Amino acid sequence: MRQEVITETEHSITKEAVAGSATNIIPAGNVIIATRVGLGKVCLVGQDTAINQDLRGIIPRDTKTLSVRFLYWWLKTMAGTIVAAGTGATVQGVRLPFVKSLQIPLPPLGEQQRIVGLLDNAFAGLATAEAHAENNRSNARAVFESHLQSVFTKRGKGWVESTIGAETRFIDYRGKTPVKTSKGIRLITAKNVKMGYLQESPMEFIAVDSYESWMRRGIPNRGDVLFTTEAPLANVAQLDTDEKVAFAQRIIIMQSNASRLDSTFLKYLLLSQPVQDRIRIKGTGATVQGIKASLLKTVEIAFPGSLLEQQSIAAVLDSLSVETKRLVSLYDRKLAALAALKQSLLHQAFAGSI
Repeated sequence: MRQEVITETEHSITKEAVAGSATNIIPAGNVIIATRVGLGKVCLVGQDTAINQDLRGIIPRDTKTLSVRFLYWWLKTMAGTIVAAGTGATVQGVRLPFVKSLQIPLPPLGEQQRIVGLLDNAFAGLATAEAHAENNRSNARAVFESHLQSVFTKRGKGWVESTIGAETRFIDYRGKTPVKTSKGIRLITAKNVKMGYLQESPMEFIAVDSYESWMRRGIPNRGDVLFTTEAPLANVAQLDTDEKVAFAQRIIIMQSNASRLDSTFLKYLLLSQPVQDRIRIKGTGATVQGIKASLLKTVEIAFPGSLLEQQSIAAVLDSLSVETKRLVSLYDRKLAALAALKQSLLHQAFAGSI
C-alpha cells in the first residue's frame, strides 16, 4: 500500500466468490489499514475493494461527525504506535480489539476539514518535491551507467580479447561459513559486496587466532576485485583496505595480471552490462542463480592493450562515480528531510499546532 488512494489492484474476485465467502468488501472512499503484513500502512480505496486477513477497513459510523480524510491522516500519525504494538514470531501484527481501542481526537467537522485541507495541500507539495528528488537521483545514476556502458560497447582500437581466467588469478572463498565472533578480524561476506563498492554492514568478525587457518587459500591485497558467485550473482567491488580481513562463502577474489590488466579497470569491466550479460548466460540455478568458477573463467572480456589507457579510463570512471555518489547522497538526504517534515506536519496537525 504505497499509494494514498488505491484505484487498481493486481488481483480481483468475482461477485459470486464474494457472495459465497466471508470476504470483506470495503466501499469506495473509505480507509483500509494493514494489521499484519505491511503493519501500520494506511490508504484510501477508490473503488469497492475486497480485503484479506492482513487488512482492516475502518468506516466512520457518521461522516457528519468524522471526516474520512481526517481519519486517514490521523491513522498516518498512529503508524509508529501500531507497529510498536505488533506481536508474532514470524509476521508482526495487531488484533482488531487493539485497533478499536485507539483514541481518535474528534474536533468539530469544520475544524477537521480545515486540518484536512492544510495537510492535503502540504503533502501535495511535498510529493512533488519528492518526485523531483527521486528523478534527480535516478538521473545521476543514469549518467554514470550511460558512460560506463559506452566505454565497453564502443571500444577503440588496440583492444585485446581474452577471458577472465586468462587474465586473473582466483582466490576462491566459496564453501562453509566460518565461526563468527563478536570481535576480532573483520569478515567480508557476499552481503557486503555491492555493485561497485563495499558496504560496512553487516559488520561481522572471526577470531584472530582463526585467521591463518581460514585464509590458507590466499591473502588478498588492497585493490583486488571481489566477485559474488551467488545470492546475489555478479556483484563486484574492490578491496579498499590494507588491514587484515577474512572472507566467507560466495566470494571469489580476482587478482589481475598487473602487467596486462589494471585492477580498477577490471572492476568497471566486470560491472559493465556486456560482461554482466555474459556472466548471467553462464549462470545456473532455478531458484538462486549462481556461477561455477570454471565457467566464470571462460567469460570473454576485452580491454585496451595499453595499461596507461586502462588507467586513464578507470580514472575518469572513478571521478564520475565519486560525483554520482555525492549527488545520490545529497538527494537521499533531501528525501529523508522531506520524510521527517511529513511526520512533523502530521504531529503538529493533531497536536493543534497548525
